[in-house]
Amino acid sequence: MEDDFYEKVWELVRRIPQGRVTTYGDIAAALGARSAARVVGWALNAAARRSDIPAHRVVNRLGELTGRMHFATPTLMRELLEAEGVRFDGDRVCLELHRWVPSNQQMDR
Repeated sequence: MEDDFYEKVWELVRRIPQGRVTTYGDIAAALGARSAARVVGWALNAAARRSDIPAHRVVNRLGELTGRMHFATPTLMRELLEAEGVRFDGDRVCLELHRWVPSNQQMDR
């Protein structure tokens, strides 16, 4: 079951548009498991070295880069986001400008 959930997380993360971010909780909710935000994080950690999964586009509910320690360098996550045009307010992504909220319907495409 965990492997299946991880695959669903990865498929949804692949759909995040360039220059946008979503949260661990948004992904969990879209997958019908609202309380599984932490498991979403585990799924992304398990895929840390996969270049086909843009894990840098997933932030916490405050827009903070809590997953940054799983990248090659502590600054790479932010560098990747900034290269896509994502703006920051201090150490937080400007969620009001860049948040993408997935829906259950997007999983059916």
